[in-house]
Amino acid sequence: MFYSLNAFVLVEETMNDIAGHYDALAHQRDSYLAKHKYYHSLLHKYYGYFVPRHKKILEVGCGTGSLLNSLEPSLGVGIDISKEMIKIAREKYPHLHFEAGDITKVTRQEKFDYIILSGLLGEMDDIQKFLEDLRKFCAKDTRIIIEYYSYFWQYILKIGEKLHIKIPQKNQNWITMHDIHNFLTLAGYEPIKKERKILFPCHIWGLSYFLNKFLANLPIINALTLNHFVIARPIFPEQEDFSITVLIPCRNEKGNVEPAVTRTPFFGKNQEFIFVEGWSKDGTYEEIERVIKKYPGKNIKLYKQAGEGKGDAVRLGFSKAAGDILMILDADLTVPPEELPKFYNAIKDNKGEFVNGCRLVYPLEKDAMRFLNMAANKFFGIFFSWLLGQRFKDTLCGTKVLSRRRYEEIAENRSYFGDFDPFGDFDLIFGAVKLNLKIVDLPIHYKSRDYGATQIRRFQHGMLLLRMCVFAMRKIKFL
Repeated sequence: MFYSLNAFVLVEETMNDIAGHYDALAHQRDSYLAKHKYYHSLLHKYYGYFVPRHKKILEVGCGTGSLLNSLEPSLGVGIDISKEMIKIAREKYPHLHFEAGDITKVTRQEKFDYIILSGLLGEMDDIQKFLEDLRKFCAKDTRIIIEYYSYFWQYILKIGEKLHIKIPQKNQNWITMHDIHNFLTLAGYEPIKKERKILFPCHIWGLSYFLNKFLANLPIINALTLNHFVIARPIFPEQEDFSITVLIPCRNEKGNVEPAVTRTPFFGKNQEFIFVEGWSKDGTYEEIERVIKKYPGKNIKLYKQAGEGKGDAVRLGFSKAAGDILMILDADLTVPPEELPKFYNAIKDNKGEFVNGCRLVYPLEKDAMRFLNMAANKFFGIFFSWLLGQRFKDTLCGTKVLSRRRYEEIAENRSYFGDFDPFGDFDLIFGAVKLNLKIVDLPIHYKSRDYGATQIRRFQHGMLLLRMCVFAMRKIKFL
């Protein structure tokens, strides 16, 4: 649905002409939706995946409001240039808020969690100016969801309009993914991820299901889909320091306990260390108690996990954390504690919202990673980059950093994936992707162990990871 930029860009006669075009179609809008119920139900499903329920949502170019209503917002505001469309929307959904006009004249002061631009930018006269004007509705954590038609479909859609099986549009810019990324950069936004959906918009039993659920998600074929999505965030510089929690899950790591504390530089407003000990046999628990007494000036806490595995330890430790920023430092110290300030600065400077350590850029120390482990890391990096729509070079590095507030959101939404991950890495990665967080790979120098032996069982854990890949495809890619 078209939404005008403002009267300074489009002359009043043109605005009236466009508004009149959609006013005349307003009473046919719902009949078009009903005629293509299958297609619109798919769109609603994908938006329902991108946007959690009970968020503050603004939809610009909302039409008669069906998409906005389907997302169950805590506050839902729809804006459209067509007064007749808005009139119908108000009658259908009185619990939502609708306004007719362009965004420069909207006086609402709210900041929104999500702003939806469904099929809108393709009809904009000045896309950059529109996106710049949209920033007044954005907070730091706002997500913009842009959906547009693929250039490949332009003639098919025009034929659909001629045959009266698609609602006619007044104007259409055939923009590409690169164009949108460029507009977002110019207007002060950062693209986070992209998705491509719906290969066959008509409903033919069995065939539509196969084409849209499976074939449409495969590389190369994916480029032929009708609906392309870009999720972006506004860029606002950070101006404050944060408190830090360094979580160190440990099992049989006695010789690494004291170095983990002493080698970690001081950064942030203040620091706390949380050790979660997992049934060690080498006196690790007692060593942590000794270190706590030896360094009374450092804020060190100790918990013994009731369950097993790193994932259980991470969930316990983060539930006890008081810091604004949460960091995982593996107790083997193969990721040097001296590099933790880089992760902090990436969050503080708003370079990313989930910072993932990457061991595959700098040369590795001898014996730091076996050949099969290296091959598996590269495979899973490529696979998850395709699966999650954001680039990952190394999904298995144990050092991951995010804000406590973002972690709490991941925990609140954990029911979508369930308790599936004994390692803890993918629980965080999948949760961050589901929340549309900006993920950044941060290269680190990967070192050999100075104490103890690796607790990775390559083949057993490799099979677990493959099962998680299948699980993730079902929950993320093949919706």
